[in-house]
Amino acid sequence: MFQFEAHQLRSAELIRRADHERLVKEAVHARREAEKDSDTGRPLRHRFTWAA
Repeated sequence: MFQFEAHQLRSAELIRRADHERLVKEAVHARREAEKDSDTGRPLRHRFTWAA
């Protein structure tokens, strides 16, 4: 009985993680689409400076 309950808990945790990862991917995708739509015509700046 313990193994079955442990399996159910593990399965539920994996489902929660998958749901969370899917939401994160959807948010990133939506953000990129919004940035693409709000093009200002200026070039994108690099996040990091170039090494010397």
